[in-house]
Amino acid sequence: MNRDEEVRFLPYEEAVSLVAAIQEEEDVDRPNHRILTVYNHADKEVCWFDFDEVMRAVAPVDKTSEKEVVCQYILNHIPDWAREI
Repeated sequence: MNRDEEVRFLPYEEAVSLVAAIQEEEDVDRPNHRILTVYNHADKEVCWFDFDEVMRAVAPVDKTSEKEVVCQYILNHIPDWAREI
């Protein structure tokens, strides 16, 4: 994608029906770095998010609601090309 292309996101309802799981994982390319990998119902990787970037985007968040806030953020930011996976 070049700089002139706008990222488009799936509608929230479509993202909810597409996403089966969001897993916090170690980035295989960068030791000591975490990512949030999104999987569909066929257990295929749909996309991933940088853990630190997501946490900055949702901050401040209290620890008791952190998981829910992060999930909501991700579900609102699933790229539209993910429906083709």
